[in-house]
Amino acid sequence: MAVSGGLALVLTAAAVLLPSPYVLEAPGPTFNTIGEVDGDPLIQIDGAETFTPDGELDLTTVFVRGGPNGQVNVLDTIRAWADPDEDVLPEQLVYPEGTTSSELQEQNAVAMTSSQESAIAAALSHEDIDYTEELSVVGLGPDSAAEGLLQEGDVLRSIDGGEIDAIDTLREALNDGGGAAVELTVVRDGTPREVSVVPKESDEGDYQLGVLLASTFDFPFDVTIQLDDVGGPSAGTMFALGIIDTLTEGDLTGGRHFAGTGTIDSGGSVGPIGGIAQKLIGARAGGAEFFLAPTENCDEVIGNIPEGLTVVSVATLDEAVEAVRTLGEGGDAAELASC
Repeated sequence: MAVSGGLALVLTAAAVLLPSPYVLEAPGPTFNTIGEVDGDPLIQIDGAETFTPDGELDLTTVFVRGGPNGQVNVLDTIRAWADPDEDVLPEQLVYPEGTTSSELQEQNAVAMTSSQESAIAAALSHEDIDYTEELSVVGLGPDSAAEGLLQEGDVLRSIDGGEIDAIDTLREALNDGGGAAVELTVVRDGTPREVSVVPKESDEGDYQLGVLLASTFDFPFDVTIQLDDVGGPSAGTMFALGIIDTLTEGDLTGGRHFAGTGTIDSGGSVGPIGGIAQKLIGARAGGAEFFLAPTENCDEVIGNIPEGLTVVSVATLDEAVEAVRTLGEGGDAAELASC
């Protein structure tokens, strides 16, 4: 019996240390986009007049373990299940099968760079500062309307005779056409050519070419965002707010403590992100009074708001700026959209 009992203990100990096919998400640190990191401003702008804002506009993060980030064991998973601040997700629902650590790091780095550029563009648009944007095809989606018509590397110049100067211009033209064929001018291998494409209606009811696009920007001054070891696109909205506050005189926050999350495109649309529950917890732990949440994340926000944290729902950068300004001036949060 003693031998059997000892063997059972050894087997149990071995079992809980086995790799677990789960990904664990926990609240991560916050970073003030109008503050400093290691003694340097997180956002630095050269070539334009800037101001030093007061208050805090924190971007929020999630600490992720498991999958390509390094296997977790059964004991880690059990502990996470017992912790109300953590989420446990099947690895196959988070990462495509076979994703490696180096691939994940590269994807996160590219997404972070793209989100920073989109944030700069959105902030400059809000401030009515001119810049140029060029859209190029980097891939085709499944069942693409442009299959065999557009190619990777094509640069989009115009649609139905109107210049494509931003992603919003393209979206508006496609939707205004109501699904009718559009005439695109593209530059392929340095040569302009005309392409006719019939857009397809998406599940959301808008019309799309079915292509993946990348933006190349030319800004009138240099904006540098210094933030190491943080990847992904979810800080875009808070970057944009930090840039706006740095470019404008006075304090957008009124000296108060805000946090938030959300992707952003050059047109200022705020998009959903993952790990919202953990970001809410991390924001409150960091001292935030108010949290800006993407409208499309509201279903996940409900029931996960920490005590003492007021959540405002935003779908655009304009709404985010207005919310921060209103609350910074002592306005009533009840007058703003919430989840």
